[in-house]
Amino acid sequence: QVQLVESGGGSVQPGGSLRLSCAASEYTYSSNCMGWFRQAPGKAREGVAAIYTGGGSTRYADSVKGRFTISQDNAKNTVYLQMNNLTPEDTAMYYCAADLLGIHDDSWSSPYEYRYWGQGTQVTVSS
Repeated sequence: QVQLVESGGGSVQPGGSLRLSCAASEYTYSSNCMGWFRQAPGKAREGVAAIYTGGGSTRYADSVKGRFTISQDNAKNTVYLQMNNLTPEDTAMYYCAADLLGIHDDSWSSPYEYRYWGQGTQVTVSS
């Protein structure tokens, strides 16, 4: 059964940190790539980070490089997104995605290229 469950969202002040978790069913976790996306009100869903679960290579959006880190725990079928130095611009609903369909280098960042999605977890950065 395909299942992705996000957790770890919440409210934090600017400069703070949060760690998001995406727990996947074994079938889903065995897919080639898992990604994190975010969507703010009135804006398109954008790719934040991705990890290729086989080799562990990672990808990041320019806006989060140096602040966010994606990682995986194979024993727990879980992917994490550590978010540091958060700003109000990071406020959004964050979604986990799995099973990348595209084969191009930038496919990881397109929401149209993933087969499975979680329900999302809200992140709010405000003073």
